[in-house]
Amino acid sequence: MPNYRYQARNNAGQVNSGTVSADGVAAAAASLRTQGLHVVSLSPAGASEAGSGLVEAFKRINSSKPTTKHVLDFTTQLAVMIRAGINLRAALEGVAEQTNHAQFKKVVMNLKDDVESGKQFSEAIAKYPKLFGQLYVSMVRASEMSGSFSEMLDRIAGYIGQQIETRKMVVGASIYPGIIATMAIGVTVFMLSFVLPRFYTIFEGKEDVLPWSTKFLMGLSKFMTAEWPFIVGGAVAVAGLLVVVAKTEVGSFWIDKLKLSLPMLKNMFNALYINRSLQTMGQLINAGVPMLDTLSITGEISGNQLYKGMWLRVHSSVKQGRKITGPLLKDALMPRSVVQMIAAGEESGKLGEVLDEISGYYAKQLKEQIKAVTSMIEPVMIVVMGSVVGFIAMAVILPIFKMSQLVG
Repeated sequence: MPNYRYQARNNAGQVNSGTVSADGVAAAAASLRTQGLHVVSLSPAGASEAGSGLVEAFKRINSSKPTTKHVLDFTTQLAVMIRAGINLRAALEGVAEQTNHAQFKKVVMNLKDDVESGKQFSEAIAKYPKLFGQLYVSMVRASEMSGSFSEMLDRIAGYIGQQIETRKMVVGASIYPGIIATMAIGVTVFMLSFVLPRFYTIFEGKEDVLPWSTKFLMGLSKFMTAEWPFIVGGAVAVAGLLVVVAKTEVGSFWIDKLKLSLPMLKNMFNALYINRSLQTMGQLINAGVPMLDTLSITGEISGNQLYKGMWLRVHSSVKQGRKITGPLLKDALMPRSVVQMIAAGEESGKLGEVLDEISGYYAKQLKEQIKAVTSMIEPVMIVVMGSVVGFIAMAVILPIFKMSQLVG
């Protein structure tokens, strides 16, 4: 059974410290309360003493920027401590002590300082928009008004966990095709740059009997070996230009539009954006966030410029006193069946529950679409790779057979 180091205040106001054995943080806090103590801080015993040199070395290495996973762990731990009866300042201090990431630990300590100075927790986290986005801040602010802080943290942690899982699925689906494409390009470059030049002396002076494929590859091979610095420089320049263009509003719009137009990928991307939009919207509505703020945040988090524009049009419509479903019916991005369910939820006053159910359905659809895309892309990439390599091999072998027949 693990030990926990604590600081607690007794009924006389004195602060005592020590260790307590328990199955977890919540059980340790409950044990101390049964002794008439009010918990000030609670953390695993030996977390800062044992192996301090190794911990410090790890901190120096772990100097990268905090990630969504750090925010998820922070939110989960904070929810457990708040539910165990630990006050927010002490809970933040406890989470900071358990955090090995140097930069994120500094962020948590800054949050503790802001809370100690009298700021609301939502005000404190709003200073870090890249870590705690609009959705996080809005849901925390709503919980501060309703008094359901720990429950809201659990809800936020669940949402972040689902988003991380979705991102992993999409990235995982692109890894295998990416590897196959890289191998195809690598093999092609290797054969044109290192293998084909070995046959120059054999084919030289016999251009009249060479098939067009061999002539084409020989010309391409000579160009690559002679002009490779310019080819590499041009490729790097084009890649850099594409990255710069993708970061502009116009460039990102056309890339997002392309995602929704590609035959093999459009269904997967539509499922992704609908799931993300409706899940975000449902979480915010259930948290009690005002509808206009909900629609604005949903548009920002949707992840696609076209979907963002759709939600901003809905925002403008609702701002004028109209219903949500009006603009959605005019937009081809949202399926009619989904719009009908949203309309039913809006009429019954159970919009948040309906959105949760729809987003859950599209989460399953997304998994199925990812499997379908992966199963389709794998054979296509293999066929393309085999065709390229086979074309090069045949362009080299056929002339040799022809010349051997002529000699014979």
